[in-house]
Amino acid sequence: MENYFDKRLDPRLLVEGSKSVVSLVLNYYPESIQKPDVPQVSKYAYGNDYHEVIKDKLKLFLEKIREQIGDVGGRVFVDSAPVMDKSWARKSGLGWTGKNGNLIHPKNGSFFFIAELIIDLELEPDGPIKDYCGTCTRCVDACPTDALNTPYIVDGSKCISYLTIELKDELIPQEFAGKMNNWAFGCDICQDVCPWNRFSRPTRETAFQPNELLLSLTANDWQDLEEDQFSVLAKNSPIKRTKLKGMKRNVLFSSKPE
Repeated sequence: MENYFDKRLDPRLLVEGSKSVVSLVLNYYPESIQKPDVPQVSKYAYGNDYHEVIKDKLKLFLEKIREQIGDVGGRVFVDSAPVMDKSWARKSGLGWTGKNGNLIHPKNGSFFFIAELIIDLELEPDGPIKDYCGTCTRCVDACPTDALNTPYIVDGSKCISYLTIELKDELIPQEFAGKMNNWAFGCDICQDVCPWNRFSRPTRETAFQPNELLLSLTANDWQDLEEDQFSVLAKNSPIKRTKLKGMKRNVLFSSKPE
């Protein structure tokens, strides 16, 4: 994002001649969740990697548009370029940005992926909706690492999702010991406590159905896992981003006393 600031602001630099951004969301909320006594994995990673699942759907959608309208130029985007997903989705009325930094819809909560079609077709835009967070601070109060001390702004350097996925250092900073709440890949705390997620309903997308083996592994299971076993387990899964070494680091640290 930082390296392509101009493209963040002007999608025409990504798709020549583009005139519209079509924002879409896809629910990933699971039917059941992990037991609390095992290393926790963010719900978005329960099933298959969403990048490929959604990209295939968007390509099909673009083909359907072309069948109906004709030669429409465009590209699909799923976390694959400097596109401001939440900003475009908010402008299009798919939700408001909550105090936890997530896009929240008043009827669907926030457990969904965001994607875009950027096309050269002129469309009448939808408008944004109001912020319904009000005086609620449940997400701010619940964050164990104080990553939400300034509402609406996530301090990435303190976010458990960053620490367990993006941080590639050999060790997680000691200041977070005893504050990880057993999260080994990502974190859903600020979404789990959000009152709007009482409206979340289980996804109908079969590709997002939970990998029961992945979700049932204990801390000891993770430490005993070999590379070839991890390769099978992580195939088509978002957890492959951390590699086995990263998962073992996270599992060991997430239960460390302060």
